[in-house]
Amino acid sequence: MKVFKFGGASVKDAPGVKNLVRVLQTVGHSDTLVVVSAMGKTTNALERVIEAYFENIERLNQELVELKEFHLTIVKGLFEEQSAPVAADVHGFFEELHTFLKTNKAPNYSFVYDQVVSYGELLSTTIIHRYFELQGWKSYWLDARECIKTDDYYRAANLDWELTQDLIKTKAKGHQLVITQGFIGSNSNNFTTTLGREGSDYSAAIFAYALNAESVTIWKDVPGVLNGDPRVFKHTELLRQISYREAIELAFYGASVIHPKTLQPLQRKEIPLYVKSFENPEGEGTAVAKGKTLDPLIPCYIVKKDQVLIRLSSIDFSFIVEENISYIFGLLHEYQMPVELIQNSAISFSVCVNNKYKRLDELVLVLRSRFNVEVKEQVDLFTVRHFTDQALESIRNNGKQILLEQRTEETAQFVLS
Repeated sequence: MKVFKFGGASVKDAPGVKNLVRVLQTVGHSDTLVVVSAMGKTTNALERVIEAYFENIERLNQELVELKEFHLTIVKGLFEEQSAPVAADVHGFFEELHTFLKTNKAPNYSFVYDQVVSYGELLSTTIIHRYFELQGWKSYWLDARECIKTDDYYRAANLDWELTQDLIKTKAKGHQLVITQGFIGSNSNNFTTTLGREGSDYSAAIFAYALNAESVTIWKDVPGVLNGDPRVFKHTELLRQISYREAIELAFYGASVIHPKTLQPLQRKEIPLYVKSFENPEGEGTAVAKGKTLDPLIPCYIVKKDQVLIRLSSIDFSFIVEENISYIFGLLHEYQMPVELIQNSAISFSVCVNNKYKRLDELVLVLRSRFNVEVKEQVDLFTVRHFTDQALESIRNNGKQILLEQRTEETAQFVLS
């Protein structure tokens, strides 16, 4: 079986869904499992729904109506006069969502987040499944929550690998074309969980691992893995071949084309990963597999925006060594602060973190009881793999202040303000 993953940009409107079908017609859709993300910017829209739910309830209904109309417009563009049954499916999902928001009593933001944002994937896969049927394809719609089983760590859930594998094999068995959702799963109480932002790539890898897939192809709006985000860096180039190891390094530092967790299960079973353009399905793309080198060997640029730089120094000029570092990392874990970069000296410690869970103020309050604390928000973390002197100069001369710089043999990182 082959596993294909299509992101939100590929299904942002009715022509996008029609193009997805053309891609499958071009490359084949027998013995294929298709993982699909939410349509277009739906996840962002659902995040606004959550924000309204917690902070501005008067805006909630407007956000829901606009999002429903967005999906109904796509349904009308795909099914025209035959749209009524699919429109009813869409209305049904929004009624479920409205009921949840009306009856929920849990104050936990992350719990609510996962219950709400999951509707993006449920909507997209239902619409596309119905469109497959319109083409005369025998398609099986699989609710990923029935087989992707996780713990209760909402917004970044950890997988129960053994149970998940067993359930995937059972649920997908006997179907030639399966469509399912990326990003979502469920815990032991069957509450919806998510695998982290951009987790649909990881979902594809999970399904591929469980099914011993022939390959995974991630269909993107770029020709493959580039040596930098073309929205940020000029003159990017296609990386034709990457080893698993190099791809994992790039993902670890934040390369947005491949999710950080995606490659690990694929590497364990040596399942090749291809990144290709849904606009040119017969194009070369990028191959990620065992033994393949980085080709061409050029600098790779990665940027993470809106990070936080925290500088700590000991109040009594004592050394920041094992005990203090252990304490700091314990707090970073407790307050859910993903660590992007660390640097320390005898009496100081700097850490660049992602405040994705909005708990920075809580963390800083605790740190001030033991350290002098300096916080710089909205900084950018630039990483250059396989750097050259010219590549480093391009970062240094971009007009921003360098707050921190760190280099290893192959990687240079800069925190810029």
